Amino acid sequence: MLKDNTVFVGNKPVMNYVLAVVTQFNNGADEVAIKARGKAISRAVDTAEIALNRFLDNVTKKQIVTSTEIIDTDSGKTNVSSIEIILSQQKQ
Repeated sequence: MLKDNTVFVGNKPVMNYVLAVVTQFNNGADEVAIKARGKAISRAVDTAEIALNRFLDNVTKKQIVTSTEIIDTDSGKTNVSSIEIILSQQKQ
């Protein structure tokens, strides 16, 4: 479904990710997925909202998927929440 149209959100400033999302749409993408885990989830939500409200016209939230991933750490396995926000260009 989504080839290279995925933005992985980490610890950089939110505007870096907003720019990445806007660039994907400007390069002709119909859909862009914003993915994040753990503490970066709030940054992913901010990225989607800023991109939609300030920069992108005719783009909507198509789907929001939340899940829990099991990660191996030094102290064993731990659960980490994750989110995927899919933005979609509306056909004119």
